[in-house]
Order: sequence, then structure tokens, then C-alpha cells
Amino acid sequence: MTDVIALGEVMLRFDPGEGRIRTARTFQVWEGGGEYNVARGLRRCFGHRAAVVTALADNEVGRLVEDLVLQGGVDTSLIRWVTDDGIGRSARNGLNFVERGYGIRGALGVSDRAHTAASQLRKGDVDWDAVFAGGVRWFHTGGIFAGLSDTTVDVADEAMAAARRHGVTVSYDPNYRPSLWAGRGGADRAREADLRLARHADVVVGALGLAGTRPGAVRLAEQEVPDALASVAALLPGAKLLATTVREVPSAGVNDWSSAAWSPATGLVTGPRMPGLHVLDRIGSGDGFAAGLIHGLLTGTSLERALAYGTAHGALVMTTPGDVSMATLSEVEALVAGSTAHVRR
Repeated sequence: MTDVIALGEVMLRFDPGEGRIRTARTFQVWEGGGEYNVARGLRRCFGHRAAVVTALADNEVGRLVEDLVLQGGVDTSLIRWVTDDGIGRSARNGLNFVERGYGIRGALGVSDRAHTAASQLRKGDVDWDAVFAGGVRWFHTGGIFAGLSDTTVDVADEAMAAARRHGVTVSYDPNYRPSLWAGRGGADRAREADLRLARHADVVVGALGLAGTRPGAVRLAEQEVPDALASVAALLPGAKLLATTVREVPSAGVNDWSSAAWSPATGLVTGPRMPGLHVLDRIGSGDGFAAGLIHGLLTGTSLERALAYGTAHGALVMTTPGDVSMATLSEVEALVAGSTAHVRR
């Protein structure tokens, strides 16, 4: 029986390490994808049984992605395999080249994901009633998947509605990516999709993505977060919880890191503050936060402790390369309890 299901694209991430994409001669390869990273963190770090719904072109690259997903312990039985035509004319697998950044040079992502198998998923391709009939407890998706194509918004809407019918808790992360919406209505169209989908959600992670008039329109100081969350709550009266990371970026290698959440029952709750957090690779840290938060909610902890799990897990994700979590539950628990970086023997 599966606890958590995520809907999203899984790509190959090509990592040039400390170098630049434009001058790289070798790359480390990882798997990653905003929605998948959450399920992977919940499985690998927190021990929940997780599956991903996605589509891959059935070729050697797709099978490499599958192998990486299997290594992360995530169930691949819900992957939709698309026949490969030999050159990716009709469907292909997504690639993501990512520089980690250093000092004044920020992280850089260059995605190569047009016409992928996942972007061609359509309403009716997945029997969601069958997917959710087996006791699934949580469903997660987000704006990255919704932004892949004109059809994926409908797929996410269909999946979220089915999850609600089956009594499954639903979470959504707006996760705006300008490159996905360029030439397709831009930020205004993304905002329309986010509001359509977030109204199905019990929990909105990355809720500050819905603040302001359009995604990415405002950069909020920490003291502005409470009012921003209140404005999002007014847009989503059915949401049970709004949560967000709070990050200041003095440099690519040092971030001030915290979190906050709002619910009708608790009002505003703030997470642990981690100023001057040293960062190896920030990509996937927001997904790590989501996984820790969801773990806390699934296990019935207080909202304060769920935020602590999310903040600690997201911080640990930033200490290792790649999108996905390499943290253990004992490391997260220790960080929540106030552990230091002293050598452990």
C-alpha cells in the first residue's frame, strides 16, 4: 500500500560540479523534478511508501531515469511508458543542466524539456480512481508539472479532484518557472493555472508564490511574510494550511533560512531560524522542506514541529549535491534538537 503519490516530470540532471556548463567536460548525473523530489524525500529520509506518476520515453535514457528512481526507493509502477521513435521526434525525456553557483555567481539552470513524454500527458490517460483506491494518504503536485504544456494543467486538475473524492489529503506547490510559460501567456497564465489548481489543495507549500498580482512580481522581506500569507489565505478560503520557506541570499554559498505557515486553527506559526547557512547546492531545498513538513503532518505532530522537520530537512538537502535528499531521519531529528556540525565517530 502506498502512502504518498506525486505527479510530475522526472528529468536527468547534469551537474558540472564546481565548474560551468559552458566549459564542462564531464557531468555527474542525478534524477530530479520538483514534485518527484518531495516523494523521494518522504521515502528515502522519512520512510513513507511513495510512488510517482509520470511518463517517460521507453529508451536507454528513460530506463536510466527509472533506475535512479528505483535507487531512491520510489515505486515506478505508475510510470506511463511511451514508445520511442529513435530520435525523440514524437516524445523524449527531459534533461536539466544545473550550475550550483558560488559567491556572487548564483545557481543557473538550463532545461531541455520541450516535447517530453510527461508534457504530453492528457486528461484520461491515468485511471485516478484506481490509483487512489488503495489507501493512499497524500497526493502532491505543483506548478512545474502544470506548466509543462496546455494539457498538463488539465491532468493535474483531474488528479487533484479525484484525490479529494477519495479523501486523500492534497498538496500543491506553485513553483513558478518563467521558462515554462514563455510564449504561453507568461506569468499571468501561470497565475491563472495556480489559482485553479490550488483551490483543490488542502495544503499549499510555497504559498508566497501566490502573493502579489503575478508569480515572481514581488520579493518579500521577512517581516512582510505574515501579511503576504494572509493575502493568499483570502484567495484560498478552503485551504487548511499555507506554508513557505523564508530565504535571504547574501551569496550563493550562504543563505539565511527559515519558514512560516498559517492555518485557520493556529494563525501564523514561524519555523526555526538558520542564519548564515552554508550551501553546497540549493536546488531541491524547497522540495526538501515540503517533504519534511508533509512527514510531520502525516505523523500527527504539531504544526511547529512539522515546520521544524521541513526547515531542517531542506537545510540538509542544501549540504549535498543533486536535487534529491541524502539526509537520514536521525540527522533531521538531531538538527531539530539543535545538533552542531562537530565530527561524529
